[in-house]
Amino acid sequence: MKSLVVYSSQSGNTKKLAEAVFEALPEGKKITPVEEAPDPKGYDFVAVGFWLKAGNPDPKSTEYLKKVRGTKLFLFATHGAATGSDHAKKAMETAKSLAEGANIVGSFDCQGEVNAGLLEKVKARPNPPEWIADADAAIGHPDESDVNALKEKIKEVLAD
Repeated sequence: MKSLVVYSSQSGNTKKLAEAVFEALPEGKKITPVEEAPDPKGYDFVAVGFWLKAGNPDPKSTEYLKKVRGTKLFLFATHGAATGSDHAKKAMETAKSLAEGANIVGSFDCQGEVNAGLLEKVKARPNPPEWIADADAAIGHPDESDVNALKEKIKEVLAD
C-alpha cells in the first residue's frame, strides 16, 4: 500500500499527530508538510491533517483537500475547542465536503494547545469566538493519550 501523510501545522500540534499517523502506517509511506505535498493521485491512502482557522480547515489544507479524489482519505485535526464540540464537528464536516470524490475512511480530532500570544489576542476581542472558553483545557494537548488514540484509529481503519 502506498500511503501519504500531509499536514499543516503552525504550533507543532498537527505535526505531532501527523508523525503518529506515519508511525502507524505500513511500509511504502511518505510524510510531508502541505506546502511540499505531491499530487495525491497514485496513492492508495492519504491522511490529511489540519488546524482550524475561523472554524474551518486552514487555507493551505483547504486547497489541498480539493485535490484528493478517488482514494482512501483519513482526516485529522487539532483545535482549541473541546473535542466533540459543534465547532470541531463543523470543521470536520467542511473538510469532508472539500474532498468531494474521495473515499473518506475515517477521521480524528483532538484539542491542541493554542499559542499563548494568539490566545491573549483572541481573548481581548470585543466578541471572542465561542471556542475560547475551551482553550485553557487544551494546554498540553495533543498528549500521549491523544497520540495513542489516533494510532489505534489508524489501525482500525487499515484493518477494514
